[in-house]
Amino acid sequence: MLAKLTEYAESLGRDKASKAVHLVHVLPPKADASKIPGWSRAAAVLRRRGMKPEELGKTPIVTETEGGVREAWVAYDPQQDTFRRHALLRRAMAPLMEEHPERLAIAVWGDAGQRAAAAGDAVYVAWVNGVKLSSFKSGKQDKPLAAVELHGHKSRDGYARERALAEGNTLARELTVQPPNLLTPLSYRKRIRALAEESGWAVEEYDVKRLGKLKAGAFLAVARGSQHEEAAIVHLRYPGKGKREKGGAIALVGKGICFDTGGHNLKPARHMLHMHDDMNGSAVALGLLLAATRMNLPVKLDVWLAIAQNHISPQAYTQNEVVTALNGTTIEVMHTDAEGRMVLADALTLAARQKPAAIIDFATLTGSMAVALGERMSGVLANRDDLAAKAVEAGRMAGERVVAFPLHEDYDEALDSPVADVKQCTLEGEADHILAARFLNRFVDARPWLHVDLSASRCKGGLGAAGSDVTGFGVRLGLELLERLAAG
Repeated sequence: MLAKLTEYAESLGRDKASKAVHLVHVLPPKADASKIPGWSRAAAVLRRRGMKPEELGKTPIVTETEGGVREAWVAYDPQQDTFRRHALLRRAMAPLMEEHPERLAIAVWGDAGQRAAAAGDAVYVAWVNGVKLSSFKSGKQDKPLAAVELHGHKSRDGYARERALAEGNTLARELTVQPPNLLTPLSYRKRIRALAEESGWAVEEYDVKRLGKLKAGAFLAVARGSQHEEAAIVHLRYPGKGKREKGGAIALVGKGICFDTGGHNLKPARHMLHMHDDMNGSAVALGLLLAATRMNLPVKLDVWLAIAQNHISPQAYTQNEVVTALNGTTIEVMHTDAEGRMVLADALTLAARQKPAAIIDFATLTGSMAVALGERMSGVLANRDDLAAKAVEAGRMAGERVVAFPLHEDYDEALDSPVADVKQCTLEGEADHILAARFLNRFVDARPWLHVDLSASRCKGGLGAAGSDVTGFGVRLGLELLERLAAG
């Protein structure tokens, strides 16, 4: 539940400023702030630190009144890129949010355009960081932010887009932080059904028995390590509001590995930590679907979630097996820890059979993408150059930065197998993010396809707008991209 928003068109006066216990002042990059209530305290701190007022655009400060009111001061430049604006506002709010306030006041200053630009970003950042993700500590729990008061600008729709994105981001993070003993494939499927009923999505489940009849051998190879045949590919449908006659639906595909041990090629403990996050791609797809629904986006969406675990067991798949995927491709298993591309192969095949206008998949797929980019950006690969370019621009606008990598055919040589149509991966690990995408490209039936490898799904200390280690990266990117695709 996001904080209740109350908006005031007029600027914050001294009477209301004195009643706010936690207050954020969002200033223009260059302005005379002398008439802003409380500025004398901020000016004194700047003098003591040897800072100029314009440096608040890089380093926010916090002041405190004699009455105990904490005020954050930050300079907001709408000409900066979205990532920098969101990150700066998060840093400004962080000292206030650490006290878990019940109410946060935001005062935007400057001309009408400046106030409008700053208000939307500030409200979004407050919503994203005001929620409390699941915690399992005993004792008293911190309460979420209950109310946000915005002074200096009033929106026409209560910031419907920002609210939808904050809800989607929060859903993605909340699902991802669930421990693996609580979010199993079975319990995850139950949660998805509840979400579908609440949101009006049509839901269909391809369980192990049904997938066996369909001969989805790639997914089922991994699913053999899941308990009690709990694995499934879940299909959700959002009909879209309004008409979009050309091109059909857009398919979203998410990797939903609820825990990844690596299988028989067992991960070391250091790399197995946080492997409950390996379902993050499916959580992002769900968060994106929720945001689109809240916004009544005029795009039909087909969502396919590949939900399983990758465990050790006598039944679990092994190296050198040859399995047949749903589309008939035979695959030589080279490494059991490359399970994500296996479950996605059959999910992508199911998605492609519906002949969508485009397919977008989200997955925490390869360690090599994290090596290439670290945890502050994610990588994309596409079988259409224009789709990759749209994704990069969408990421820039959304504040979730992505880098496009090549998808050249000659990389396929590394996946040549002497006993099957394709190797699942190589053991060398070189360019595995590209090889994984080349492997997945075999299962999209030449439909326009974008793969998002979520190396920024977890970033220590937060990333962009999100202050939690689990970032929800991909929801804003995805919505921005869907809007661009809908516009043609």
